[in-house]
Amino acid sequence: MALILPNIIGHRGCAGYAPENTLEGIHTAADMGVEWVELDVKLTKDQVPIIFHDDDAGRTTDTTGPIALMTYDEIRELDAGSWFGESFIGAKIPTLEEAVDVLIERGLGVNFEIKPCPSREKETAEAALDILSTIWDDHDKLLISSFSHVSLEVAFDMAETWNRGFLLPDSESEVWMDNWEELAKYLKVSSINLNGNTATRDQVEAALDLDVPVLAYTINEPDRGRFLQAWGVDGFFSDVPDVLQETLFVVH
Repeated sequence: MALILPNIIGHRGCAGYAPENTLEGIHTAADMGVEWVELDVKLTKDQVPIIFHDDDAGRTTDTTGPIALMTYDEIRELDAGSWFGESFIGAKIPTLEEAVDVLIERGLGVNFEIKPCPSREKETAEAALDILSTIWDDHDKLLISSFSHVSLEVAFDMAETWNRGFLLPDSESEVWMDNWEELAKYLKVSSINLNGNTATRDQVEAALDLDVPVLAYTINEPDRGRFLQAWGVDGFFSDVPDVLQETLFVVH
C-alpha cells in the first residue's frame, strides 16, 4: 500500500514553539492540529533508545558531553527545556517508549529518524525496531527514515513491510551519493526526504521519478515552500507547521 502522508509534518515535534524532541513538543504539535511529527532516535551508553538529535548534549541540555557515553540514568537528570524558554524548565529527554505512549494518546503519526552516533548505525536501528515492533500497531502512521543506509537496511531486514524514508543528502555533504537511486530501490523506500533549502529542481524531479512521496526538510519560509510545491514536492517538515498551513495551498 502506498504511503499516505499529511502535507505538513512537525519537525522534531514542533521545534519552533517547544523544545525539540520532547514530550512537550509532541503535545504542542497535537494541540496545533498537526497530524504527524518527526522525531530522532539515538542510543544511550546502556542501549536505551531515546529521542534526541545531536551526538553531544550541549546544544539542547544543561550539560555537555557525548550522548553515546551517557547512561540512561545520567541522561534522565538533564534539563532539555530551559535552553528554549523558562516555561519549559525541567523538560526531559524522553525514551522512545515514552514518546510512543504520547503519540498514541494524541493520535499522531510519526516519522522516526534513526540518528545513530558514529559506528552505532546497526545497533541503534535494531534497538528502535525491537521496541516499535512490540508497541506500535498502526504501520500506516509510521515512517522509519535515516541518512544511514545501514540503519535502513536493518529496518528492511527486521520489518520489511514497514514504510522507510531515504534521507538525502548524506550527513557529511550536500552532494548526493552517486548510487542513491540504486539504494532507494534496493531498500524499497516509501519516501524520499530531501533538503528542501538546497535541493535543485533537477534533484527534485529525479526524486519524483521514483514514484514515491517526496518530502522536503526543514521548510519554515512559505516562499520556499511554494517553489517546492510548484516543483511537485508532496510534503514538508517544518518547525512552524501553522505558518505553512496558513500560507501554502494545502490539499487534504
